[in-house]
Amino acid sequence: MKMAVASWRRCVVMSLRLLFLLPAGLPVRSQGESQSDNKQMDNITIRQGETLFLSCSQGDFVTHTAWLNRSSILYAGEDKWSVDPRVSLVTLNQDEFTIKIEDVDLTDEGQYICAVQTSRRPRTTSVHIIVQVPPKIVNLSKDLVVNEGSNVTLMCLANGKPEPAIVWRIISPSDDSLSSDNEVLEIPFISRYRAGVYECTAANDIAVDTQTVELTVNFPPSISDGRDVGVTLGQRGVLLCEADAVPEADFEWYRDDRRIFNGFDGIEIEDDGPLSKLTFFNVSEADYGNYSCVAINKLGSANTSIVLYEMTSSDLEHTAFENNDLLEGPGAVQDGSSGTSTVFTPTCLLLIVLLHLLLKF
Repeated sequence: MKMAVASWRRCVVMSLRLLFLLPAGLPVRSQGESQSDNKQMDNITIRQGETLFLSCSQGDFVTHTAWLNRSSILYAGEDKWSVDPRVSLVTLNQDEFTIKIEDVDLTDEGQYICAVQTSRRPRTTSVHIIVQVPPKIVNLSKDLVVNEGSNVTLMCLANGKPEPAIVWRIISPSDDSLSSDNEVLEIPFISRYRAGVYECTAANDIAVDTQTVELTVNFPPSISDGRDVGVTLGQRGVLLCEADAVPEADFEWYRDDRRIFNGFDGIEIEDDGPLSKLTFFNVSEADYGNYSCVAINKLGSANTSIVLYEMTSSDLEHTAFENNDLLEGPGAVQDGSSGTSTVFTPTCLLLIVLLHLLLKF
């Protein structure tokens, strides 16, 4: 039974092909005119995922009709031959034969033929379907962690139709000088300043697809020069140490060759990212001296020296005077030549007035 059904289907397919797909230009002598009319419609361009409607006019005295995709029969009259659930019949009458294909994919691209058999001769209408596919990035480098000085290669591959154009650029921090119009971005001898977020953009006439890669560059600590700090006895003093490093540096503090630990002799050590603070809450004579800060990560270390020195009351006044921290009051006299201010006490002003009166006499 199954063999009989299969034989019948093959017979029908062959009959339809002979009926509708007679090659254009093949002379069939019947009352001196061509037995077949063939019409080529303009190409139809459709985007992937949309619904495609295929329609052809029928005319009077139609006896057979069919829609074919390449060599496969989709519909023969009202009978559906395609097993694809996306294909369905929309209209079939004496004027129109329309089918639709939902959720069009790239595999649906190609030639479609509407074949109509009238009482006089067969007629075919063909149309070529072009399916456009939005770009999709299918292969992108993973987030990378490299050491400074390494050679870095970032890759971005994308599919789409038309073929998408690929552009690489760094977006954080922004740097227009570092970009590429190729699928591969090469960065030789990478420095810490090239670390950041890189963006790959794939674009065609349909849409744009964008993805990012984070590039981390490890480098050994570089430490800022320490700034000496003057503090009076019994006051609070803070030594600061700042280091730039990836991964973040660990800090160690030393007095001479002896390491200082948090809570040692009332000293507090507080690390906050790239900054370390050594705090004296009540500076004593024994606290004055030279201190070393060492920043360490897996790639290396750096150090700096900071001096905690004693500052007297006169030093404080001198420092405040140099920094213009003393406000000018009624007793201030401006020296026009030097531009410096001299402050006189009320007693001094009184002596100046008396000396002026005596000189007049």
